[in-house]
Amino acid sequence: MSVNVNPAATHHMPFFITAPGATDVLMVVTAVFLLLVVVAFGLLFLRLHSLPERMAHRGQKLQFEIVAVLCLIALFTHVHAFWIAALLLALVDFPDIGDWMRRIAGGVERIAGMQSAQNSSEARKEGHVDGKVGEGAGTSSDETASRSVKDREPTHA
Repeated sequence: MSVNVNPAATHHMPFFITAPGATDVLMVVTAVFLLLVVVAFGLLFLRLHSLPERMAHRGQKLQFEIVAVLCLIALFTHVHAFWIAALLLALVDFPDIGDWMRRIAGGVERIAGMQSAQNSSEARKEGHVDGKVGEGAGTSSDETASRSVKDREPTHA
């Protein structure tokens, strides 16, 4: 079967012109390329949006949960201010004031002569009650008398 070429057409046809009924290779290649570009752009977009969350997680930041929520809000609402706030929170290293507060509370309890819940449970296990040795603690009265005041008195430092 011979193909009749239109007399107005050039005799040399470009490679992307296909014969009638043949598969358009250029269209298939373009569709696959476009699909790959859209998937790659989506992955880049999601990776960029999770950047502050990954930075906070890698740095073991205290504000990790806040950064994660701000990233999700920015992702679903397309409000960039949330993403910028998450990025700034991920970059800032806040001090752990909880540890300071526990140390201050422990020092105040020792100054007041109170025992914290953790210390009192440990004292009950060892047989100590109110700083004195109980009957079944395994130490004699001579041993407690020989201890110096420094060993018996709790310090705040």
